[in-house]
Amino acid sequence: MVSEYSEPADDDTSAMALKILVAGGFGVGKTTLVGAVSEIRPLRTEEMLSEAGQLVDDTDGVDQKVTTTVAMDFGRITIRSGLSLYLFGTPGQDRFWFLWDELSQGALGAVVLADTRRLEDCFPAVDYFEHRHIPFVVAVNCFVGARNYGARDVSRALDLDQGTPVVLCDARDRDSGKEVLIRLVEYAGRMHTARLLDSVG
Repeated sequence: MVSEYSEPADDDTSAMALKILVAGGFGVGKTTLVGAVSEIRPLRTEEMLSEAGQLVDDTDGVDQKVTTTVAMDFGRITIRSGLSLYLFGTPGQDRFWFLWDELSQGALGAVVLADTRRLEDCFPAVDYFEHRHIPFVVAVNCFVGARNYGARDVSRALDLDQGTPVVLCDARDRDSGKEVLIRLVEYAGRMHTARLLDSVG
């Protein structure tokens, strides 16, 4: 079900707000993406990594990361006049997965961020959205120094369902992040329309 929130606009037309999740493994760039594209000051629930957390958080490949999201990130972006996206960044560690079911309620779709240096870290997010039939796109965050892979290679490596979009992006760049979100909205719209037609066919 598509989550919509309508409010009066200046020209008396209805404004639509859609809920989008930004998911993926630990340290893949979820907080960075939400912060880069948000037109409001993003809400962040980050805490410093502790020695105790090192026992459960795999920081291999992201050694310089010093904070972690413990609840969610939140931001908002206007895609075009009358259409805004509310972005909810999910925590990446397994011990916070109980929050995902709450965050996913009413979501139009999701962006699964992937890091080719730790591609296996996004398998849980891919499985989560596939099993719940939530449309998603995989956005490969192109880190400096990481080996470059094409979208088709990533799709095969993740064993994605046919048609699931894979896009390359830079989570630090607002325009790049916005393109990912536009791609998701277009894809999710097609998926929801197809399901609606199937249900009445």
